Order: sequence, then C-alpha cells, then structure tokens
Amino acid sequence: MTVLDIRNVETFYGAIMALRGVSLSVEKGEIVTILGANGAGKTTLMKTISGLMDPEKGSIEFNGTRIDGMDPDKIVAMGLAHVPEGREVFPYLTIEENLRMGAYTRRGADIRNDIDLVYSYFPILKERRAQSAGFLSGGQQQMLAIGRGLMARPKLMLLDEPSLGLSPLLTQEIFAIIKRLNAEQGVTMLLVEQNANVALHTAHKGYVLEMGRIVMAGSCEELRASDDIQDFYLGRQEETQRGQKRWKRRKTWR
Repeated sequence: MTVLDIRNVETFYGAIMALRGVSLSVEKGEIVTILGANGAGKTTLMKTISGLMDPEKGSIEFNGTRIDGMDPDKIVAMGLAHVPEGREVFPYLTIEENLRMGAYTRRGADIRNDIDLVYSYFPILKERRAQSAGFLSGGQQQMLAIGRGLMARPKLMLLDEPSLGLSPLLTQEIFAIIKRLNAEQGVTMLLVEQNANVALHTAHKGYVLEMGRIVMAGSCEELRASDDIQDFYLGRQEETQRGQKRWKRRKTWR
C-alpha cells in the first residue's frame, strides 16, 4: 500500500526553484531515506509534504488523499508527523508537556498510554519528565522530538536530519531506536539525512536529491553498491582514471 505518492512537485523560494519536478513514493512499513548535500532541497521537500510550504506544481497524496495546499494542522490530524531539522522542542515546557503537545489533535485517556510507550523507548525522558526541555542535551532533545512526533500516532513520520549535531555514539543510538520503532510499532518513515552511511544501513530504499532534482533511486543495497554513492556520499577516495571518469559522468544520473 502506498502511503505517500509525490508526483512532479515544484516548490519555489520567491523566484528560486528549490524543487524541480520531484517524484517519489513511500510504501506502508518502509523506511525511505533522502540523501543530498546542503542546499539540495531536502528540508524544502519535507516542508512541502507537511504543508509548511505550498508547491507551485505537482501533486502530493497521503493515503490516497491529496494534501498539497492543505493546512498543516489538518495534515497532522490525518496522521502525518514532522520531526523538524534542529528538533525545535518547546524549551520552557517540561518533557511531559512537550509530549502532550504532540497529541494536541487527539482526545482521550489513551494519551497516557502513549506517553508511557514513548518512555519505554526513551527511558532518560521518563527520568527527567518534569525537567524543562531547554536543559536537555542535543541527543535528549532529539529523543524528545521523535517522541513528540509519536504522540500523534503517525501513519507516516518525517524525520529531518535526526543526527544533526550529535556524536557518532548518539547517532547510532538514535538510529537504532528508529529501526525499532519501524520494526516493533510499524511506523512508516521518510528520513532526510546527511550521514549517508547510517541512513543506508537503516532504510529500505533511498533517493538522491541534487539541486532540487531526484538523480538516483533504488534499494539501499543497490545504492551502497553504487560507485557514485561510494565516491560522493560514503567518502571513498579514488585517484584512478576510472574514478575521474565517473565524476565526469555525474550528469548521466539525471
């Protein structure tokens, strides 16, 4: 079942085209990653999906319903949660108050059960549940941001740069929890990440975004095996003539 279907989306910042005919899909139960350098359009894509930006052209369907141009709160109520770049927790609210904010579209006593579920994945948050979120470390704030997203009971979770500013050890911890949430809770995820190595070992399939265009797509096994991905995203350095030819051949991705 296709949860997210994006077709030929174009989004602008003023006169600047940030997304150039982007098309991709996410199936139920998948983790899909989007790779790309700074300025490639990754965050713009996430904001366009969640309704924070409106596309000029193209369509976005979420569980069969068009959501392009829809208000963000209505998109959240449909079951799409956006964990933004930089975490953006509410610093003066406690951890538990932040989590309850994630459930603002919901009503009912089962919110308490969902808070306990979040605490089961992030025990440090339970220990500090009465503490203001602004006093948490970067890694703990990322845990809180993910937990707040879970409180919406999402059918699709957008994760924008979850490893940003984190140590390698914390990055591994966060991504281990992402994999657990997908495997144990069935949370479908669209993941933007600059750390290509960890992303390609977490997701099922991926897309490469360059200058607002999708230039490559495939299973994560296929992408990890690609010479271009090895050279430009996984850090392999080659001085051979073959490597130089591949660099010149980048335009064939398009």
